[in-house]
Amino acid sequence: MGVNIESTAGYMCLDSWVMAKIIQLGVWDFCEKFLNLKNDPKGRQFDQTTQAARAVPANIAEGSARRQTSRETEMKLIDVARASLSETIEDLSFICMRHGQPVWTRDDPRVSGVRQVRLDKANYSDDILHDAAEHVLRQKSKFDPWLKSEDILVQANALIILCSRTISMLKGQLQHTLEQFKQTGGFTENMTQERLSTIKTQNLLQGAPLCQRCGAVMVKYTAKKGVHAGRQFWSCSNYRTTGCSFTLSID
Repeated sequence: MGVNIESTAGYMCLDSWVMAKIIQLGVWDFCEKFLNLKNDPKGRQFDQTTQAARAVPANIAEGSARRQTSRETEMKLIDVARASLSETIEDLSFICMRHGQPVWTRDDPRVSGVRQVRLDKANYSDDILHDAAEHVLRQKSKFDPWLKSEDILVQANALIILCSRTISMLKGQLQHTLEQFKQTGGFTENMTQERLSTIKTQNLLQGAPLCQRCGAVMVKYTAKKGVHAGRQFWSCSNYRTTGCSFTLSID
């Protein structure tokens, strides 16, 4: 596959990141509007809830930035974002219960109303930071009938729905990343392939023989152990990929 180092700003085009920013903005507005010195005298609820919401887009961004060098790290960070959404749901559902109400049921028409809102496709110019922020604000305005409600239960339930929706997006993102890894490998695997390709080319230019078993170019090695330690030999370059173990001694 080769190794390519590209821009890391692509995550701003992801619906999951856009939705995560909408949730972050909505949670901040919610906390500013409904948390006060009476029900949150030390500000801990405000801090924990807003930080949990902040962690979602932050981990999506960091995971995407690490994508090219570590798919494993990317998946771990995306999973942290998913866990932060669950934490946010927990906080919001508790607030609903504090007001004597459970969260809305799945078949509640208000739930379907929020779920039916669809995001527009991101279309950015070279000024991606400006365009992405503008896009997020424009998408958030679609949910403002719920997110700007003066009813704490309406706003809390709307945020819970958006969190659940984003969790599903991240689940699909994780599955897609796993499938890509199966097909193309990760950074370490591709770096190894790049190095082997270079070694093959160098040895071919230096007149290396071809494997008499599979026809691949052979690579010169030096034995490090055993009775032949220090002696050079030719080994098939396909040993790591196909297991071809043909060798030739070098007199």
